[in-house]
Amino acid sequence: MRIISGTFKGRKFYPPANKWPTRPTTDYAKEGLFNILMNEIDFEETKMLDLFGGTGNHCYEFISRGCKDVTYVDKFGPAVKFVHQIALELGVSQHIQIVRSDVFKFLKNTNDVYDYIFAGPPYPLPNLDEIPDKIFEAKVLSKEGIFVLEHNPNHNFENHPCFVKSRNYGSTIFAFFQHKE
Repeated sequence: MRIISGTFKGRKFYPPANKWPTRPTTDYAKEGLFNILMNEIDFEETKMLDLFGGTGNHCYEFISRGCKDVTYVDKFGPAVKFVHQIALELGVSQHIQIVRSDVFKFLKNTNDVYDYIFAGPPYPLPNLDEIPDKIFEAKVLSKEGIFVLEHNPNHNFENHPCFVKSRNYGSTIFAFFQHKE
């Protein structure tokens, strides 16, 4: 895996993914997503939340682009440990809050509000289709914020009331959601 832009552009990291329950976003899909976000987000002013954070790939990309307020959430211990390690190696521990928790419990218990939320859940997650509702019910997305859900073609969110658009990168789909006025 590599960081595609910003301060750490080109930096590679190698998660010990042996038997990890993670599915890192491909560089191709991540690059496509960040090309869209570059036109919609001021990275330096964004408070970002990464749900089902896995290797922390999305967090590092945001921090590399100047984001100073990143929250990472995952319940898998080895992944959380790996993210702590990479944050130390990059010298960015002060910019990332690393939370080991079930995502749905975290959403119920946080009082924070974020400008950008990314969720990259395991595709076979039984309640993947409920994630947009859980985000909006928890009131964790700022009024002008963007929520992006990574999923595969087995899911379709076009009828969700807060759905804005989707982008396909092979079998990876990013669904974008925002509050409707």
